[in-house]
Amino acid sequence: MEHAATRFRARHLAARPAHERRQRHPAQHPQAPWGAALRPLPGWPRIWCALLLLLALAGCAQPPRAPTAHTEWSGRLALQIEGQASQSFSAAFELQGTPEAGELTLYTPLGSALARLQWAQGQARLEQGGEVRESASLDELVRELTGNPLPIAALFDWLEGRPAAATGWRADLSAAGEGRITAERFEPQPQATLRIALNR
Repeated sequence: MEHAATRFRARHLAARPAHERRQRHPAQHPQAPWGAALRPLPGWPRIWCALLLLLALAGCAQPPRAPTAHTEWSGRLALQIEGQASQSFSAAFELQGTPEAGELTLYTPLGSALARLQWAQGQARLEQGGEVRESASLDELVRELTGNPLPIAALFDWLEGRPAAATGWRADLSAAGEGRITAERFEPQPQATLRIALNR
C-alpha cells in the first residue's frame, strides 16, 4: 500500500504544471524589496551638482550695471572778472537736470533764493527779484543773471569730472574728484575765472 501511495503521489505531481511544482524557499529566493525600485540611478548626484554650478555661473556672468549719473549738485560758485570787481559775485547754488532741461538756483548767504533759472524744450525762464523773464535763449538769461556768459551745457560734464569743450573756456578738472573745479574764460575779454566747490 505504501508503494502504491508513493506511485500515486509521483503521478499526481508529474501531472501538475511546472510552475506549480516549483517552490521558492524564503531563505534561498528572497523577494526584492520595494525600495529597490525607487533607488536613484547612478550618476544623478553629479548631474545635479553640475546643474547648480551652471546656474551659479550664469548668475555671475550678468554684465555689471553702469553707474548712475548725477542729476543734482549743490555747493558754492564764484565768478571773478578781471579788472571788474563790481561784476564779480559768489553764491550758493543748486543745479539739477540736464543741459536740455534743468534748473539752476542761486542762494544768498542767508539761504534765501536769489534767483531761479529754468529751461526746457528751447525755452528758458528766469525768476529774480519778484520779476519773471522768458526767452528762447538760455545764454541770454544766464548773462542777465550773472552779468557774464557761463557754459551751462559744459558745466554738467565738468561736475562729473568729464572734459567738455566750451568756446572760449578752459577747465581744470584735476581736483574734480575732491569736488573742486576751476574754469578760465580767455575770450571774449575781459578774462574771467569760475570756481566751484561742491558740497560733499
